[in-house]
Amino acid sequence: MKRKQILVLQKLDQEHLDKIRRAAPDWDVVTPDQPLEDRHYMEAEVICGWNAKAKQLSLEPGTALKWLQTWGAGIEKLPLEAIKRRGIWLTNASGVHAYPISESVFAMLLSFTRQLHRSVRNQTERKWEPGARLDEAHGRTISILGVGEIGGEIAKIAKAFGMTVLGIRRSGAAADSVDRMTTFAGLAEVLAESDYIVNCLPFTEETKHIINRDSFRIMKPNAFYINIGRGGTTDTEALVDALREGIIAGAGLDVFEQEPLPSDHPLWGLDNVILTPHHTGSTSHYNRRAVDIFATNLSAYAAGRVPPVNLIDIASMY
Repeated sequence: MKRKQILVLQKLDQEHLDKIRRAAPDWDVVTPDQPLEDRHYMEAEVICGWNAKAKQLSLEPGTALKWLQTWGAGIEKLPLEAIKRRGIWLTNASGVHAYPISESVFAMLLSFTRQLHRSVRNQTERKWEPGARLDEAHGRTISILGVGEIGGEIAKIAKAFGMTVLGIRRSGAAADSVDRMTTFAGLAEVLAESDYIVNCLPFTEETKHIINRDSFRIMKPNAFYINIGRGGTTDTEALVDALREGIIAGAGLDVFEQEPLPSDHPLWGLDNVILTPHHTGSTSHYNRRAVDIFATNLSAYAAGRVPPVNLIDIASMY
């Protein structure tokens, strides 16, 4: 009887591959260390990772794919209709990013508050200039839009600064370290109260441009907006205008509606912006954590069960 096949498209260390093999000892694990042929994409019942070749070959009629484990959290760029039509299970790597992204959020937050971003720019220009008005994060109000794994970690760190933490999630259910949780219906009130607004939202029909011109007008003029959610949740043109016109004090951005951001985009020329082009989730621990998720799911799947971690409802896109 032919052994079932797992196609791992990520470049992984041997210890990580060994963990995957231990999770499904009766399966064959195909990796990029060997020349990949079309048949590998077509015969794989499980694919870990994704690329253009997988999109081209693994979703055709008669192929074996039944479960896709992505290596990131976002799924909006996947061929979701084809995946749904085929009845393929989809899991992502949500939870891997909580530490690096929460640390990146506070790196940007503190940089704005203490004007470190301007000090660094002055340093590159060999200018010895005192910063503008410096502030403190302690005791301020932070709102977290989309309180999941990442938002929960941000909330926990915020409490160490004695901050009041406001949260928004679709369910409105309470969460640790969040002083007040609400649904999207309370968004305007939350934005008006906050000194820092951190967007952790996925991209769905409900969240498309949920932060727009009206949103920025509601915010305090000394508020900072930090987006580590998906780019399409923010109207970038409205954000540029809000920054230029002083409607808000600054913005830290990891993702954009258009990636990569063109070199002539006006955001590059604004001194009240910190740009970290889509790498706040990067960490030396990434592969280890993602493999832990995959191996847990794989053990269950190989035993005939549904993958238990991060199973995506394609209809809601998270």
